[in-house]
Amino acid sequence: MSRRYSKVKTTVKGSWKGWLKRPRSFISLILGAFFLTLSLQSPKLPATAAYPPLEMGNQMGEIVENRGETLAPAMAPLYSQTAEPSDLVEQGKLYYQAGQFDQAAKVWQEAAETYAAEGFILKQAQALNYLALAYKELGNTESAQSAIAQSLNQLQSQPDTDNNTRLLLAQALNTKGTIHLLQGQSQTALDTWKKSASIYKQADDQTGQLISQINQAQALQALGKYRRAKSLLEQLVSELQNEPNSLMKAKGLRSLGVALQTLGQLRQSKAALEASWQISQQLNSPQDTSEALFSIGNVARDLQEYAVAWTYYQQAAELTPDSLTQLEAQLNQLRMVVELQRWDVAQELIPIVTTKVNQLSASRPAIYAQINLADSLMKADQAGMSNSSAIDTSKLLAKAVKQARQINDPRAEAYALYQLGQLYQANGTLDDSKTLSQQALKLAQEINADDIVARAGGQLGEILQKQGKTSEALAAYKIAFDNIQSLRSDLVAISSDVQFDFKEGIEPLYRQLVSLLLKEGDNQANLQQAREVMEALQLAELDNFFQDACLDTNPVALEEIDTQAAVIYPIILPDRLEVILSIPNQPLTHYATQLTQAEVESTLTQLYSALSPGYPSSERLQLSQQVYNWLIQPAEAAMASRDIKTLVFVPDGFLRNLPMAALYDGEQYVLQKYQVVFSPGLQLFPQGLSQDELSLLAAGLTEARQGFSPLPGVDAEIAQVSKQVKSKVLFNENFTFGKFKDLINNESFPIVHLATHGQFSSNPEETFLLTWSDRISIEDFDLIFQKRRLGLLKPIELLVMSACQTAAGDNRATLGLAGFALRSGAKSTIASLWSVSDESTSIMMREFYHQLTDLKVSKAEALRQAQLSLLEEPLYKHPYFWASFVLIGNWL
Repeated sequence: MSRRYSKVKTTVKGSWKGWLKRPRSFISLILGAFFLTLSLQSPKLPATAAYPPLEMGNQMGEIVENRGETLAPAMAPLYSQTAEPSDLVEQGKLYYQAGQFDQAAKVWQEAAETYAAEGFILKQAQALNYLALAYKELGNTESAQSAIAQSLNQLQSQPDTDNNTRLLLAQALNTKGTIHLLQGQSQTALDTWKKSASIYKQADDQTGQLISQINQAQALQALGKYRRAKSLLEQLVSELQNEPNSLMKAKGLRSLGVALQTLGQLRQSKAALEASWQISQQLNSPQDTSEALFSIGNVARDLQEYAVAWTYYQQAAELTPDSLTQLEAQLNQLRMVVELQRWDVAQELIPIVTTKVNQLSASRPAIYAQINLADSLMKADQAGMSNSSAIDTSKLLAKAVKQARQINDPRAEAYALYQLGQLYQANGTLDDSKTLSQQALKLAQEINADDIVARAGGQLGEILQKQGKTSEALAAYKIAFDNIQSLRSDLVAISSDVQFDFKEGIEPLYRQLVSLLLKEGDNQANLQQAREVMEALQLAELDNFFQDACLDTNPVALEEIDTQAAVIYPIILPDRLEVILSIPNQPLTHYATQLTQAEVESTLTQLYSALSPGYPSSERLQLSQQVYNWLIQPAEAAMASRDIKTLVFVPDGFLRNLPMAALYDGEQYVLQKYQVVFSPGLQLFPQGLSQDELSLLAAGLTEARQGFSPLPGVDAEIAQVSKQVKSKVLFNENFTFGKFKDLINNESFPIVHLATHGQFSSNPEETFLLTWSDRISIEDFDLIFQKRRLGLLKPIELLVMSACQTAAGDNRATLGLAGFALRSGAKSTIASLWSVSDESTSIMMREFYHQLTDLKVSKAEALRQAQLSLLEEPLYKHPYFWASFVLIGNWL
C-alpha cells in the first residue's frame, strides 16, 4: 500500500468547494494518557449551505412546544445509584466518550461528593477535574470554573511528595488552561499549560508533556503567534520521530498531524500522519491505523485530492472495529461525492449511511452525524437526485434537536436548531425559520458559543431582511458581524468547530450588513460602520489567504495621514455598486449605481481586456469613462473643493485587478489629475514615512531560468537604478535565496528592488518570486523579513517588484500581491498587474528613482511622474505600458 498521494489512482473528477474542514480536534488533549485516544475522536460538524426550495411537513410544533421537556437518558445507567465512586468515574468516562456530557457530569458530580464524604481528597480532585471537562463541553463555563478551582485547591493543599499528586495537578492545569482559552484568556491559558508541561516533565510523563505542548501551540495561535506555534509543533514532530515506536507515539504523531493541518501546514501534517500510519500498521492496531488513514483523508481533501481522500476514507472504514469511526468516514465520502455531483455513488451510499445514522443512540456524535447526513440529502434533493423526501430530512433534523435535549447538550441543540431553521428558510416558511433561528441564537448566546451565534445571527438577519424588517435585520447582522470579529483567529486556524467557508459563509454576511447600512441614507454612524465592515472584509480575505490572522491592525483617521487624500471604497453588492467617500475633516458620503453584480463585473472584465494594445481605443475609452463615472465623477466637486491630490482606493472584488490611474473622464486619465494608491485598508498601513538618505538592495535575473523567458532589459534597469541610488546588487547566479536572505538580515535597506519573474495568485502555493536556482514563496518572504517585523532592523520603506504579474484569469490574484507586501513588512510596495516590456519598464523605473531622490517628492508622486513620462512617449502612451504599475500601502 503506497503512502504517496501521487501513486494512488484517481477516479473522481470535478470541482469541490464549500466543505467545512473537520480534522480531528486537538483542543481537548487534556486528560493525560488515559484520554489521549478520546481526544483524537472529536465528531465532525456538517458544512452549512444555502438550501434549495422544497416541500416539507411542519415539524415546528414538536420543536417549539417541547423546548423544556425532560426526556429519558439515551444510555441506560451502567451502575446502580449505590455504585462505588470508582465505578461512577468509569461510567462517566463511558458517557463522555459517547458524547453524553450531561450524563457524564451527573455521575462525576456524584463521585466527587462521595469521595469528599469519605475523605479521599486526591480522588475527589480527579473527579472534579473530569466534571469540569463535562461542564465545558456543555457550555456551562461558570460550573466548569468552579469545579476546576475546587480540584486545584484540593491538589495544591497536598504535599508534593509523589508522582500521582503531580500528575493529577498537571491534568487539572491542562483543564484549567482549556477553560481559560474558551473565555478568550489566551495568554493565561498559555502560561497555565507551560506550568502543566513543567510538572509533567518533573513527573517524567512524556505523554503529558506532549499534550501540554500541543495545547501551548493552540494558545499561541489564539494570540496570533503562528510562527511560534508552527515552530513548536515541528519541534515536537522531530522529538517524537526519535522515540522508539509505540502506539502512544503513533497517537502523538497523529495529534500533531491534526494540529499542523489546522495551521494550514498540509505537507508537514501529511508527513506526521503517514508516520503515525506506518507505526500503527507495524504494531498491528487496526483502530489506530484507521484513525491515521481517516486524518490523511482529511488532508487529501484539503489538498483537493478528492479521489485520494475517498481511498483513504474507504480504507479507514474497512479497517476500523469502531462503528462510529466507520460512519464518520462514510459521511465524509457521501459529502464529497454529493459536492462532486457523483450521483451514482451517492445513491449507493445514502441508504447505507442513513441506516447506520438511525441506529445511533443519542449523543453529540450521533446528532452531528444526523446534521451531516441531512445536509448531504438536501444538496442531493436540490439536484433532483435524492430518494429521500424533504419531509424525511426535516424529521432527521427534528430528531437531532430532540436528542440534543434528551442528553441536555445545548451546543448540539443550538447547532441542530440552526440547521433546521436553514431548511425551513430554503422552503420559504420564514416565520418558522425565524423562530428556530431565534432559538438557536438565544441558546448559543447563553453558552457563549460565538461560532453558532455568528451563524444563527446571520441567518436570522437574512430572514428578517426578506420579511422587510430592516431594523431588526440590521441588529441581527450586527450580532453576527461582532461575533465573527471576535472569532477572527478561529476562522482560519484554531478550532475546526468554528471554521467557515469564506466565500459561502463569511463574505456574504459582510456584504448583506453593508447593504442594509447604506440603505439608511447618509447616517454617519451607519456609514462609519459600513466602512469598518468593508475594512474588516479586506482583512478577512487576507486572513483567509494566509490561513492565519497574523496581520496587526491600527485604525487611524485619514486626516492624521494626509489632509489632501481622499479614500474611495467601492463595494460590489448583488443589486448595486456602492461607493463610500472619505475626505479629511468632512462627513462620510456615499453614492450608488443601480446595476446588478453581474452587470458591473461584466463591464469591469471588458475594461480589463480593453487595456490590451490590440483593443480599439474608442471602446477602451468608453468603458474606462463608464467606470470613472461610477467611482469618481460623483465625488469630483467635493474633492475639488478640498484640493484633493491623492486618491486612495480600497478596491473590492475584480476592481483590485484594474489600474485606477487608467480611468478616463472624457478628456484625460485619472493619472493626469491625481496620485493613485491601492490599499487593503488604512488600518494596515497607518504610518507616515520619513525619507532618510536612500540606499537600495537590487536583485534580478536577465537569463532564462526554470522555464521562464529571459529578461534582457533588467540589466539596463538595475544599472540605471544603481547609478541614481546607493545600491548593492545581486545579479543572475548571485541572486539566490540564501544570498538574498543573508543581505536582508544583516543590513538595513530602505528600498528593495526585485527585477525578476514572479506571479501573484489567490493561491499562496502559486504565488512566488523567481531566483537563479529556486523560488521565494510567501512563507519564505515571511522568514526573510522576520528581523524587520520584530524591530531588530529598520523596516523596508519601499519594496519594488518590477517584472512580476498577477496570475491570468485569477480574479483574486492581487491577494498574492498584497501578501508579498504585507509579509515583507514594507510600508509601500510597487508591483505590476501584468507583464510589460523591458524597455518601457526600464524608462519608467529610471524616472521613478530620479523623482524619489528628491526627498520632498512622495512615493505616490514619484510613481505618477514616472508613469506620465511614459504617457508622453508616443511609443508608450497606451495605458498598457504605464498603467500596470500600482502603489500599495502608504503613499507618503
